[in-house]
Amino acid sequence: MSRRIRIFDTTLRDGEQSPGASMNLEEKLEAAKQLARLKVDVIEAGFPISSPGDFEAVKTVAQQVKGPSIAGLARAVNEDIDRVWEAVQYSKKPRIHTFIATSDIHLERKLKKTREQVLDIAVAAVRRAKGYCEDVEFSAEDATRSDVDYLCQIVEAVIDAGATVVNIPDTVGYAIPDEFGKLIKTLFKRVPNIRKTTISVHCHNDLGLAVANSLVAVRAGAGQVECTINGIGERAGNAALEEIVMALGTRGDLFGKTTGINSQEIYRSSRLISDLTGLVVQANKAVVGSNAFAHEAGIHQHGMIQDRRTYEIMDAQAIGLKESRLVLGKHSGRHAFEAKLRELGHHLSKEELDRAFIRFKETADKKKDIFDEDLEAIVSDEVSAIPEKYHLKCMNVFTSLDGMPTATLKITTDDGAELVESGIGVGSVDAVYKTIDKLIDLPHELIDYIVKAVTGGTDAFADVTVKLGDDGSIYTGRGTSLDIVEASAKAYLQAINKLVYYRAKRSSKDGHVEKARL
Repeated sequence: MSRRIRIFDTTLRDGEQSPGASMNLEEKLEAAKQLARLKVDVIEAGFPISSPGDFEAVKTVAQQVKGPSIAGLARAVNEDIDRVWEAVQYSKKPRIHTFIATSDIHLERKLKKTREQVLDIAVAAVRRAKGYCEDVEFSAEDATRSDVDYLCQIVEAVIDAGATVVNIPDTVGYAIPDEFGKLIKTLFKRVPNIRKTTISVHCHNDLGLAVANSLVAVRAGAGQVECTINGIGERAGNAALEEIVMALGTRGDLFGKTTGINSQEIYRSSRLISDLTGLVVQANKAVVGSNAFAHEAGIHQHGMIQDRRTYEIMDAQAIGLKESRLVLGKHSGRHAFEAKLRELGHHLSKEELDRAFIRFKETADKKKDIFDEDLEAIVSDEVSAIPEKYHLKCMNVFTSLDGMPTATLKITTDDGAELVESGIGVGSVDAVYKTIDKLIDLPHELIDYIVKAVTGGTDAFADVTVKLGDDGSIYTGRGTSLDIVEASAKAYLQAINKLVYYRAKRSSKDGHVEKARL
């Protein structure tokens, strides 16, 4: 008989702690709505006490996202717990997630407290959280390096205090699968009240074993797995949601477990989180990498022609991909284009569809084969919720082996003005960026520049991601084109447009607050 495993998604909390992966409120809300479509059981929306912005993000997700439980993280500190409740109380299914370390190295070096003191703090934290809501999760930070006897003691105590979920994290990715499975089994054997709660696991990937440890814990009795889209997270990341879900589904014969995940939303979720954070998914990434369902070797191709099961253990359609990659060309009409976008999960307004269709026709005239990934890139590039203050009208770039790279750009503004300027640089992209900086006098810092090909071949779309820094905030821009320099310019301008939009929004909000005070 199968047992349902709950999926606790912490992309918006632990995942966002990846260096350079921070999201603003609007981006977190967009991601949370997609996670709801994916049908995760719990969304850990953030760490409310960490900043006013994170508090507002958790509160907004709790107010607007329906379906999953909405959780916020709190240290075992009264102020943290109170702040989480202020944020998650708007959800129909709120959860307070509180934690404290239990390993001796953390107790002695970080907390500087005794085991008895930490036990009392943990129990008090759970009881305080329980006073706010029924659903309370407790995490024993660094559980895999904790003394087993003490861990059993603290798990029993927090269950008695009312914890509905107890999480056993491999916080630093230290555990090996057989010992982690043994630890979970030991807890089930030695903690007398353990059947009154759900045991959860939260594994990090420092040794590349996060998914393996999570799966072995499920076999040992864990009822919840904490994971992130694309496996993002601190250091080497977390267990990848898509790998956990597809492993349980593909090897149902072994695990006998199910999840409530709508697996056809997996690829879309992966792509969205990559776009929002700017963290590129490696080509050979399991399940969602661009090569996960690609076959190049002749022997493999022959086998696939006879029966795809010879070299594929999963169906590409199960995660939201289509097996036929060549779907549209330059002779395709608007209705076919719109129907294909709907098939891929995009429901665009008339204005958005107009822009995307024009871009599609321009691309189809230059590129023989149009793949699903090309269409995804076009939609991502052309459809944005951020108003476009600056738009690239035209661009001429000159470069040669002996010459000096020069760029001439014309940019139009939302009020109809035209800006024209030329500039030089050490390369074509540098010349373009320096010219844009001359046209738009806006202080900022270029933090990152990433370029990749969306599909194979010399006519592939170039997909460029740019990150700009402004007073502690990071703005991610993304541009696609058959020309790398054009894609680079579009990405740079998109990031600048975001910077301008959110800076103005903050200024307006600050002005409103100031007037209210007066």
